[in-house]
Amino acid sequence: MSLRFALLGLLSDQSMSGYDLTKRFEQSMGNVWPARHSQIYPELNKLNKEGLIEIVAEGPRGRKEYRATEDGRAAVHHWLTEIPTEWSIRSEPMLRSFFLWMLSPEEARTYLRDYRTWFQQRLDGYNEIKQYWTPETEGEKASRVVLEAGVYQAEAAIAWANWALEQYGDTRDSDA
Repeated sequence: MSLRFALLGLLSDQSMSGYDLTKRFEQSMGNVWPARHSQIYPELNKLNKEGLIEIVAEGPRGRKEYRATEDGRAAVHHWLTEIPTEWSIRSEPMLRSFFLWMLSPEEARTYLRDYRTWFQQRLDGYNEIKQYWTPETEGEKASRVVLEAGVYQAEAAIAWANWALEQYGDTRDSDA
């Protein structure tokens, strides 16, 4: 359900093609809500049929550019203000961590190092974006707020991984 509102929100900011939406998802929202090409296009068709978006341009090879209608913007506003947030803490890496006891100490350390590396790569990417980006619009300011949340979460995950590694006899701070 949230995919539709993410698409509507993006198309409320500016008109885009399905390809552009997919790219935008990968570059920004993909960090918090991944969506594949195969999910976006069917949802665009549904939103168009429901009158929540409209086609504003058509190009070669069937390329269509979409934008949110007033009803679409109203639907996003309703979602943001009236529909309760579905809070969730689902995390496959943490679920797996419950069973580290089933691994040898070295296997557990390898898992935890991989966990830390994954979050370090995210953190490096976030910091790279921050270095060259100054939000100028309200939409960019909101995106920056989410980017900062990613930074804090990655830093916390790395700190946890370092602590967990100590529990398994690894006192190194990094893989270096």
